[in-house]
Amino acid sequence: MPSAAALPSLPRPRLPQPPVAPAGPVIPAPRPPYEPWQNRYAVAVAVTDAVLLVLCVGVGIAYGVVTLEEGAALDAHVATGLITAGLLLAGLVSVRAWEPRILGAGSGELQRLVRAVAGSAVLLALGGLLLQVDSMRPWVFVWLPIYGGFGLVCRYALRRWLHHQRGRGHLLLPVLVVGSHEAAADLIRRTRRDRHFGWDVAGACTPTGTGPYGATHVEGVPVVGDLSSVVGAVRETGYRVVAVAPSPGWGPRRLHELAWQLEGTNTELAVNPGLMEIAGPRMHIAPVDGLPLVRLTQPRFTGGRRVLKNAVDRVGAACALLAISPLLLAIALAVRFDGGPAFYLQERVGVGGKRFRMVKFRSMRVNADREVAALAAHNEGAGPLFKMRTDPRVTRIGAVLRRYSLDELPQLFNVLTGSMSLVGPRPPLPREVEAYADDARRRLLVRPGMTGLWQVSGRSELSWEETVRLDLRYVENWSVTLDLAILWKTVNAVVRGRGAY
Repeated sequence: MPSAAALPSLPRPRLPQPPVAPAGPVIPAPRPPYEPWQNRYAVAVAVTDAVLLVLCVGVGIAYGVVTLEEGAALDAHVATGLITAGLLLAGLVSVRAWEPRILGAGSGELQRLVRAVAGSAVLLALGGLLLQVDSMRPWVFVWLPIYGGFGLVCRYALRRWLHHQRGRGHLLLPVLVVGSHEAAADLIRRTRRDRHFGWDVAGACTPTGTGPYGATHVEGVPVVGDLSSVVGAVRETGYRVVAVAPSPGWGPRRLHELAWQLEGTNTELAVNPGLMEIAGPRMHIAPVDGLPLVRLTQPRFTGGRRVLKNAVDRVGAACALLAISPLLLAIALAVRFDGGPAFYLQERVGVGGKRFRMVKFRSMRVNADREVAALAAHNEGAGPLFKMRTDPRVTRIGAVLRRYSLDELPQLFNVLTGSMSLVGPRPPLPREVEAYADDARRRLLVRPGMTGLWQVSGRSELSWEETVRLDLRYVENWSVTLDLAILWKTVNAVVRGRGAY
């Protein structure tokens, strides 16, 4: 019998193997749609709205119980109140008024609340008109507007708390920025300046996988990889936002692939198109064969919006002068008793390069303009501006006026006469305009303002480049709504006195 070693080796039967899936992009594991703090904040907003709804409807019904006699009128009033509550609740749900993504970010949440209240009022009014029910009127014209007003106040109060927390570095969304060194650094700086937006850039991916000159950081943010490491970084670290800035190694095809790979991960993709700071009514998206094109219309400085702005300026200045006339008189007397005239007239450059005389309360000693040359070595101002934190020319009363911008109140007379606006770029001196570059000269396309983006963003603490950038942003995007928002923020900036000297 032949030995086992002598037997020929037979091939082993091959068992069927499972098919191997083709290699594909690594899909990050899905995470909850929102951060825990976002859900808690949304619940707080929803509870606040619900409590306010119960209070408004309850007070409205109680008012009817007190003023109406028992009978059909009272029953109709109570029934209408309950219908109003149901309509308003349905309206809030339909407009997604408690979506965590929009809460605390921009005016979207306020607009949704207004749409819910307005829609409920329209439906209720149409129902009352169709059914000829008189009990609808107080709910349409009294209680729904009251709810809307208090709702906006509560939303604003909650947002102020949220912004306060974000200013302390809490309740922020971790962001991964993707782009060239310069674009990534610019976006990082912007998110730090605008902390209230809620972004915290925690990582960066650059074309080289390093920072400038081989560094491991960009503006203090660690570089976690190159452009091909984005999905892996999201999977490992859990960024909530991937912000793509312009980069020479990032084209449309690559952006499409990234968007597909991030699907189902609950990570938001934000793209910076690399355009100038233009938004609002001037920006339009027009698809051409499926390709979205951003159309930028030319800025308009005439027409109905301009007429409305002029009317708001004149009426607002007149009302303000009447309201604060006792304060103006008291300040004028205090400055006058300090020696010298109460008012100071200075030549400034207005719209189109036209010069005008701007009036202010005098905050420096007489003939202070003649001492500028002697103090030039101590200038702390940015660009062509002359500023000193401890200017020896400022009087004791003038220091207080400057800190709270009280010296600028007489500029309301310039607004009333049309040489200035309530909101606009900073009114420059003629010697400053002579040093303007071409971009800075665009500030002269609109009337200068008593306040503007430069004042609510830091005033004298801003660099010259930042001041020009903010003024140009206003020129490119101005609107009455933007003016009202700046006026609202000016109150806080003046009370805090930040950047005023």
